[in-house]
Amino acid sequence: MKVKNVRLELQAEDEFISEIKRDLKKIAKGESVKNRSTLSFESMKAMRSFITDERLRILRTIKKYSPESIYELAKILKRDTKNVSDDIHFLSDLGLIEIKESKDGRKKTTPKVNYQKILVEIPV
Repeated sequence: MKVKNVRLELQAEDEFISEIKRDLKKIAKGESVKNRSTLSFESMKAMRSFITDERLRILRTIKKYSPESIYELAKILKRDTKNVSDDIHFLSDLGLIEIKESKDGRKKTTPKVNYQKILVEIPV
């Protein structure tokens, strides 16, 4: 497994759109574009609504205990399985968690965190 870091940054919407346009022009010319593990937010308030204390707790618990299923993770966290599942799928949609699904009699969803840290970048 290749370990990566994930970066969270505050970035104005127009800046974000300019970056995307710049990358799309490079792609159209056949040039390569740097693959980034970055999530951009317009404000601290927006970032806090996505990356809550409870979701950070989920990430840390997955990294520390490597649970085999969402059910096992919920038991470790002492939280409702449905709520943990919702957070897992949300974090997966953000690209912060990888989900591996398998069927060993019963369908099992295994969450994985394949990075060491989240870097927060706040321009001033």
